[in-house]
Amino acid sequence: MTTPPTPNTATLLDDPAIRQHSFFEDAQALFTGVLFVSLALILFAQVGLLTGGTAGAAFVLHYATGIGLGKLFFLINLPFYWFAWTRMGREFTLKTFVAIGVLSLMTEYSPQLFAIERIHPAYAAVLGGLLLGSGCLFLARHRASLGGATIVSLYLQQARGWRAGKVQMLIDCSILLSSLAVVSPDRVAYSVLAALVMNLFIAVNHRPGRYAVL
Repeated sequence: MTTPPTPNTATLLDDPAIRQHSFFEDAQALFTGVLFVSLALILFAQVGLLTGGTAGAAFVLHYATGIGLGKLFFLINLPFYWFAWTRMGREFTLKTFVAIGVLSLMTEYSPQLFAIERIHPAYAAVLGGLLLGSGCLFLARHRASLGGATIVSLYLQQARGWRAGKVQMLIDCSILLSSLAVVSPDRVAYSVLAALVMNLFIAVNHRPGRYAVL
């Protein structure tokens, strides 16, 4: 028995039975997703962890130079907008730009609004991983991302049918292992745990064709 082809975005958009998201639905999803991710990044910064993708690269540079994490995250993502525009389309790119800009601001200024006195790195890794996975899933289901590796993984899922979570996991673990030069091994181990939690959540919940509303 042959497996039915996975519907792509263009096919779904042509189906009159499929309802598109409204502007308000997109706005609340982007804000909620970015808020979840910003909380995860604050948790990681509190205990010296990091994540994968461009956020992970920003963490490494932040720990090495002391430059603000939000500033670095915004700058690192700039080269990926051309790829997103040409491969994923204008809507995806604009939403991603907004999400990255808001996340950069939240990451830069949210620590001034609240502080966590004490948290175990393992707890931060699991909670942060789930927050990251949930936030990225909100964004992906409303055709947005947080740049970098996420853009590449979502494109490969759309174009090749590769699971976004698995692709992201490979990229993230590679970045985390390379961070040993500036982060202690125990903190890298906790960060790998966070990446596994995040990407397992995405792999289970974000499958091609499973979510019909665009």
